[in-house]
Amino acid sequence: MTSLTDFSDLDDLPNIDAELFEPPSSERLGIPHSSEHAPKILLLYGSLRERSFSRLAVEEAARLLNAMGAETRVFDPKGLPLPDAEDASHPKVDELRQLAQWSEGMVWCSPERHGAMTGIMKAQIDWIPLALGGVRPTQGKTLAVMQVCGGSQSFNTVNQLRILGRWMRMLTIPNQSSVPKAFMEFDDKNRMKPSPFYDRIVDVMEELVKFTLLVRDRNDVLTDRYSKRKESAEEVSKRVNQRAI
Repeated sequence: MTSLTDFSDLDDLPNIDAELFEPPSSERLGIPHSSEHAPKILLLYGSLRERSFSRLAVEEAARLLNAMGAETRVFDPKGLPLPDAEDASHPKVDELRQLAQWSEGMVWCSPERHGAMTGIMKAQIDWIPLALGGVRPTQGKTLAVMQVCGGSQSFNTVNQLRILGRWMRMLTIPNQSSVPKAFMEFDDKNRMKPSPFYDRIVDVMEELVKFTLLVRDRNDVLTDRYSKRKESAEEVSKRVNQRAI
């Protein structure tokens, strides 16, 4: 697990125009009686390569989020077993699930491989259960989706991630990022170069923080529904965690 909470000032963001950078806040959004703690954002990436461009993109996103006042955690998927290959008590699975419960929003970033997200990305999402004791750990939380491409720009992966976000009952923000020829967008210090693609990541993170601030204190109201009120937590747990599936 990686935390970039030390990267919280604009000195570490050389591509940012400080005069135009406006961290979202409850006051700016006109939110009364909102939680005062920093928005909690979990970031997942989908590659185990030593120089993983999805990881580098996520690290840039985390720096921006921290500069916007968020608290971030980056999950390292190395050592995470394939879904169902181990029990849920496996340390990496337990770490991921605890982070999912901790978070109020997420960023998912995957390379596009064979026109789709990687198995590493999908495995992380598959290990996040639909319910833990009748409580859905992702329901009503915000989500931003990103992808990096080895060639020309594509949107296959972000489209797939949106489908998964909807399935996990997350609020996926409208904006998204797709970085083509990612190997050309990072310098020899593994920092993203200034470009419209970098600016888009700034836009996406700004929007994610805004949506997180807007919905986190209203999660219970936004996710409350008729069928849920009819069904007990125990019944939900039995239905969602059927062994036959």
